[in-house]
Amino acid sequence: MTNGAIVVGPALGAVLVLFVALGAAVLWLGGLGRGRAIVSAAVRAAVQLAAVSLVIVAVLRSGWWTALFVLLMFAVAAVTSARRIGVPRRGPGFGWTAVAIGAGVVPVLAVVLAAGVLPLRPVAVVPIAGIVIGGAMSATSQAGRRALDELETRHGEYEAALALGFTPRLAALEICRPSASQALIPALDQTRTVGLVTLPGAYVGVLLGGAGPVQAGVTQLLVLIGLLAAEAVSVLVTVQLVAAGGLSRAARPGARCR
Repeated sequence: MTNGAIVVGPALGAVLVLFVALGAAVLWLGGLGRGRAIVSAAVRAAVQLAAVSLVIVAVLRSGWWTALFVLLMFAVAAVTSARRIGVPRRGPGFGWTAVAIGAGVVPVLAVVLAAGVLPLRPVAVVPIAGIVIGGAMSATSQAGRRALDELETRHGEYEAALALGFTPRLAALEICRPSASQALIPALDQTRTVGLVTLPGAYVGVLLGGAGPVQAGVTQLLVLIGLLAAEAVSVLVTVQLVAAGGLSRAARPGARCR
């Protein structure tokens, strides 16, 4: 391996299988969950990356195909986040989840493109868009789950706030806002420790692409700060949507309604 790239071969396959088996075994033996969840996630990742590898070259040759690919990534992110939050499959929940993710993604991408700091070329837009969409998706999922969990477990406090004269929205915000804000902890920790604990993917990718350390550092800084902005907006919008009743598990049997 003279150019820093991963060596593709039998050894790589064996290592991947070993890691999947180890993760599944730890979950199963430790009683932390179903081990097959890791197996399923790993298989899906392999299949999806294989499919993307086959089409990405064609996608990057066309601006229209690039736009469609970014929209596909966004749609998948919205569906994934909605399912993770637990909103009903039928109803406006999926649409509101897309609104929360888009509220963070669209301004960040618009600013970096309008300012000219990111070249308007498919090879530059696709990876940055994917990173920002993925971060906003994770933040929305965590904020939504935490907010709804708090409203379900602390329903008595919510009713007490209503009895004191709070509106339903303000009462819900008092309950769910503090816990939902914890969805930003992973992004904050990654930004605070970059270069000291981790060298994130954008930095390593730019280095492997032949750029110098300074260019790689600038790219990673743009990604991290952009992620913080996108995730902060997505978390804020998610909390507001939960408080307003747009994101709800009301259709789930046994769920507590506000």
